Amino acid sequence: MDGREPGGEGRSGADPQAVSAWAVDRVAAAAERIAPLAALHTTAVKGGLARVLAAFAAERLGPHHFASVSGYGHGDLGRAVLDRVFARVLGAEAAAVRLQFVSGTHAIAAALFGVLRPGDRLLALTGRPYDTLEEVIGLRGTGQGSLAEFGIHYDELRLEPNGMVDSAGLADALAVPTRLVLIQRSCGYSWRPSLRLAAIGELIERVKALQPSCVCFVDNCYGEFVEACEPPAVGADLIAGSLIKNPGGTIAPTGGYVAGRAELVEQACCRLTAPGIGSEGGTGFDLYRLLFQGLFLAPQMVAEALISAELVAAVFDGLGYAVQPLPGGERGDVIQAVQFGAAPPLQTVCRAFQACSPVGAYLDPVPAPMPGYASELVMAGGSFIDGSTSEFSADGPLRPPYVLFSQGGTHRCHAELALERALNALAEAGQLPDRQNRSIRSD
Repeated sequence: MDGREPGGEGRSGADPQAVSAWAVDRVAAAAERIAPLAALHTTAVKGGLARVLAAFAAERLGPHHFASVSGYGHGDLGRAVLDRVFARVLGAEAAAVRLQFVSGTHAIAAALFGVLRPGDRLLALTGRPYDTLEEVIGLRGTGQGSLAEFGIHYDELRLEPNGMVDSAGLADALAVPTRLVLIQRSCGYSWRPSLRLAAIGELIERVKALQPSCVCFVDNCYGEFVEACEPPAVGADLIAGSLIKNPGGTIAPTGGYVAGRAELVEQACCRLTAPGIGSEGGTGFDLYRLLFQGLFLAPQMVAEALISAELVAAVFDGLGYAVQPLPGGERGDVIQAVQFGAAPPLQTVCRAFQACSPVGAYLDPVPAPMPGYASELVMAGGSFIDGSTSEFSADGPLRPPYVLFSQGGTHRCHAELALERALNALAEAGQLPDRQNRSIRSD
């Protein structure tokens, strides 16, 4: 991003608050179309909140748990209760929730380096993992201490043309002894359906039938609270995710988590800290209240993010763009993908979303390199927590087929305002599909 004012280069120069009646009507029609879906997502909040409240009650959460100790963090009561609360909410034997994890990628990397040993085989079952894991694995970059440089063998099961897991090829892929399989729940930056828990459970069941001792590890980023339970309930041995996404409820300032079988969680913690210290170290900097409160807010925030995703799908599907998933389609995460087929409309939408952000609305998102990513990215993410994307936001790699990935939304009204701005900008730039451009000109 740069600091150019919204009326600068690349802008129409029109009043940024002015939105055409056409754009308002299109978004209103989409909101009406998804009203039954919004009601279903709202109803689901109760179950998720009940899960969180039950965990708080079982662990006797009190104000004294909001304080943390200094130094090494030994005997940190707040940290211990936070770990147990997350374990209950996630349906896991144990959990480690740490501000020292700088991102979901960091938590995933700690899990992989903690469990895998030289000579082990890592198999990705959902195709090529998210971009930021490529350097962790060793698919890009050298000399950084990747898994490959530590003698970890990597293979991946290519997805079928429709984006689904290659079930027919699973047995052949697991004919070789495998220490750990990686299942990415979210679509990431791929044009594929995100995995529902039922599909993850079936996949894990097949893996265990072929190799009972193989560790089934699920990248749970963007998936928390989307369904009534989490991957450990369907057999996952280990999961990891980011606190500044779904479970942080928009107020967790940083951090990530690992959860699952106790010995695997401890191995991941030994990579985060050091062997012999593991989960027993690390202070919370007196920020535990934000993590507990963020978890309390998370079911509501995720529901609004899902409603915002339905709205994005309905708006762009109505204009003739390919969207993944369709409105009312099965969702395994909070991400909504829209395929533009060209860079200019992708950039126009990101600019419009940024202009409707609560923080940094004056910034102009321009394509730029991002650490850990292979392609330049354009990102609209004016959120209160840098990089959280929990407030309504979007981004996309500048590569064919030029897909916008939107996520977050603390309230559907924010998504509506941003979408009105985006449609107006696309219309002004003549970047809508031809039939829509002709229709607007005729009006």
